[in-house]
Amino acid sequence: MIHSYAKRACTTAIVRAAVVGTLAAVCASLLACSSGSDPKSKAQAASGPHPVSVAVAPVLQQDVPVYLTGLGAVTAFNTANIKSRVDGQIMKVNFVEGQFVNQGDLLIEIDARPFQVMLEQMQAQLFKDQASLRDAKLNLDRYTALIPSGSIAQQQVDTQKATVDQLEGQVRTDQAQIDNAKLQIVYCNITAPFSGRVGLRQVDPGNIVHATDTNPMLILTQLQPIAVIFTLPEDVLPKVADQMKKGTLQVDAFNRDDQTKLASGKLLTIDNEIDPTTGTAKLKAVFDNKDNKLWPNQFVNANLLLETRKNSTVLPTAAILRGPQGTFVYAVNADKTVQDKPVTVSLTQGDTTVVTSGVTPGETVVTDGQDKLQRGSLIAPRNTTAPSTGRALPAPQVAEGSGSSAAGAPTSGSTSAGD
Repeated sequence: MIHSYAKRACTTAIVRAAVVGTLAAVCASLLACSSGSDPKSKAQAASGPHPVSVAVAPVLQQDVPVYLTGLGAVTAFNTANIKSRVDGQIMKVNFVEGQFVNQGDLLIEIDARPFQVMLEQMQAQLFKDQASLRDAKLNLDRYTALIPSGSIAQQQVDTQKATVDQLEGQVRTDQAQIDNAKLQIVYCNITAPFSGRVGLRQVDPGNIVHATDTNPMLILTQLQPIAVIFTLPEDVLPKVADQMKKGTLQVDAFNRDDQTKLASGKLLTIDNEIDPTTGTAKLKAVFDNKDNKLWPNQFVNANLLLETRKNSTVLPTAAILRGPQGTFVYAVNADKTVQDKPVTVSLTQGDTTVVTSGVTPGETVVTDGQDKLQRGSLIAPRNTTAPSTGRALPAPQVAEGSGSSAAGAPTSGSTSAGD
């Protein structure tokens, strides 16, 4: 029994010794590997923290145009539904569809022969009535001369005066009918009331038209100049009215996707009332449209140039961040480290932001990769891009203090270069 216990204890001791030996060998191996990599680790430690790759841009000083943007539609300056004012047969059509015509050009000729015959009849009737009037006046002169001798009754003289007056009225009626016949002949020659573009014609030579027809023979639209009706929020109307007193305001028309500029014009007027359902007012701008890029009922984005802010401090909108203490940017120091600086945003327009304090022209700010930064972080700039003066945002979005939040934003109690 004692011998068995001794044998078992001996076996346990041997196993323990083997395990300890194995562990010692493993530790020695690990120490050897660690010793072999020490020079590399020491080199990395000596080189300092790894720089963060970011995009940067300079802070500039430049003039910034302030735009207000509204949705609008192109409206023809003049549109005429041309109808016939007489009944008759169309003899000739002097235009082709889509043709540009000038004011006074002859467009359609209607058969004027019936009205010419009517005119000749009225002229003959006038000649007859004028002869009767002359005879009546001669008789009146004779009767008047016989009154002193008493050889004619006064009643007969008065009757002759009434006859003369009746014939004078008939002559005037004949003249009016002649003028009317001439007017009908004029109506047979349909001319352009203004310069414009002819649309699709609705009649052909040989058709009979009537003055009571509901459909026009053609539609004439004035495209040069042309108007754009667009809307702006009622809150900006006082500013627009004030700027209109100082001079003419420029309006640019862009296409549906707001990428292609179609034409430039000027603001004509503001409507005299505000739509209570939308809180907007209509404004009308006029464009020369010499290249005919604007067409009636076309949807456009109207950009109204309200003012130009001179010598503004501008930087890319992407550089603006928002933290608990407000808007700030990461400014790049001379040693390639960054420091958060609070800024005051005056205007955000497209990809450009105007600030009034916090940074000065000539400084460099981080525009991408801010989520990996904190105060004092070492950076490796990828590029340097200058902010571009963007076009307008919709009028309600021209606001102050816009920005986005990022990691490393200054918290309550933190300090910055401006403190």
